[in-house]
Amino acid sequence: MIDRRTFLASTTAAVTFLPYAARAAALAGDTFATASGEISVFPVSHASFVMPTPAGVIYNDPVGEPSAYADFPAADLVLITHEHGDHFNLDTLAAVVGENTKLITNPAVYDKLPAQMQAKATKMANGETGETMGMTIEAIPAHNITEERMNFHPKGRDNGYVLTVDGMRIYISGDTEDVPEMRALKNIDLAFICMNLPFTMDVDAAASAVAEFKPTYVYPYHYRGRDNGTQDPAEFVKAVGDASEVKMGAWYG
Repeated sequence: MIDRRTFLASTTAAVTFLPYAARAAALAGDTFATASGEISVFPVSHASFVMPTPAGVIYNDPVGEPSAYADFPAADLVLITHEHGDHFNLDTLAAVVGENTKLITNPAVYDKLPAQMQAKATKMANGETGETMGMTIEAIPAHNITEERMNFHPKGRDNGYVLTVDGMRIYISGDTEDVPEMRALKNIDLAFICMNLPFTMDVDAAASAVAEFKPTYVYPYHYRGRDNGTQDPAEFVKAVGDASEVKMGAWYG
């Protein structure tokens, strides 16, 4: 595994290691060095992002208009954390899933897929580990722990993911509060941490978890909620302090 503190990041940069660099030049993204290549992160919206890696192009929770993905390379792998409409949409999937695209979902989403998509999909339950495209994937529990929020994301249903790609460990929280499995993570290079109320957690809980498992880089994402549920990413930066380097993505335009 690469040294977690030595790989480099460039900000708001064009991707230079893939042939679609000219098309991607107008898109806002960050690039991180891996053991033998680069990983780039392109926020799309809210919880959706595109991540080109040395193992292939990963789409996370793609929803919204298919045109939002038109300037990105085709997906080699689609990750779906859970069934809520801001994470899972069959029409969007139909547009972005190609002949050779693989999917990894939690069991509840797998059961909602049409047969042709199930044939491309692998379902992973909390705690399971698998391999695909030369990377290791762990399904991390994602759920609420505050009593009055338990109905949103019940324990055992939804996934977060840890991917190990070319020596780099990436954590995608999905919708969750600061569950013990998140706080216990080790050697995470890059993390995506949700925070909005009432569905997930607030800035303080998110920052507290990050300060405990100390990813090298962390993106706050999924931080706009209903009513007064929106969390301020600037406050997240302050609360995280020097525990991790916070990256700001253009999740909301």
